[in-house]
Amino acid sequence: MIVIHSYTWAVILAVVTMLCWGSWANTQKLAARSWPFQLFYWDYAIGVLLLSLLLAFTAGSTGTEGRSFTADLAQSDFKSLSSAFLGGVVFNIANILLVAAIAIAGMAVAFPIGIGLALVLGVVTNYLATPLGNPVLLFLGVGLVTAAIVIDALAYRKIPGSSVNSTTKGILISLLAGFLMGFFYRFVAASMAPDFANPEAGKLTPYTASVVFAVGLLISNFLWNTLFMYRPLAGEKATYSDYFTKGNTRLHLIGILGGAIWSLGMTFNIIAAEQAGFAISYGLGQGATLVAALWGVFIWKEFRGAKGVTGLLTAMFLLFVAGLALIIVSRLY
Repeated sequence: MIVIHSYTWAVILAVVTMLCWGSWANTQKLAARSWPFQLFYWDYAIGVLLLSLLLAFTAGSTGTEGRSFTADLAQSDFKSLSSAFLGGVVFNIANILLVAAIAIAGMAVAFPIGIGLALVLGVVTNYLATPLGNPVLLFLGVGLVTAAIVIDALAYRKIPGSSVNSTTKGILISLLAGFLMGFFYRFVAASMAPDFANPEAGKLTPYTASVVFAVGLLISNFLWNTLFMYRPLAGEKATYSDYFTKGNTRLHLIGILGGAIWSLGMTFNIIAAEQAGFAISYGLGQGATLVAALWGVFIWKEFRGAKGVTGLLTAMFLLFVAGLALIIVSRLY
């Protein structure tokens, strides 16, 4: 199993996570032109599992440290398996809500509000469980990110044509998604051994945890996504027959790609957690908010025509960057 042994590599992997988690939703934006996000989400869930399995059978089964994927899975206990599985279930409902919020409010709004809140809750819960890093610097960084979230919400209200009802609905769904997403990572972290190179019996290594998490995500999709297919928060109702009759190879591959991008970030993030600590690793990964906002502002032009937002958006980006920098250095002092 391939593991890392330095904080520098942990930061690099967390930055890759940031890019992956902040970019996967572009695939949803592309697919949304042709079919509902609920149908896209089936392919996304499949992509998450496929990529986790690919990494588990390659990097997770290579080298002399730790346990290979199959050996690790065979020795794992029920408590660890159920914890990682539950992480996938909780993440899934949170992420479906986030995708719905993207459809309603756009990436530049749903990500900063939803993922920003998840960052705050996730850092707090994971730091309380495994307190690594300078708490003053860490939580000051989280505070700056929180301020960026508030500023982004203010900027969104200036978009022409965004009604009060639409604004309120998008923000509320984003907040609910962020609240739930703030807790999924703790379940995954609790399933893993603290020492990846010499893992204790019964606990999971990160590659195995990623696969079990993905299985929980896909299986729970039959509950959560079915509910949103027939009782959608945005758009029209979708059915299972629509998935097979209205989709094409391109649409399915776009969804699978989106899931694979997110899954790569997830596996890299929990690998980085051994050296960085779960709170810092998760916090850096959720800097995806900044990446997604950049996509939304500069590529998707979601604030086109909005007046008086340049200063707000600039302040949001600066606060995010400063907050992420403090999160990084908090492990060094």
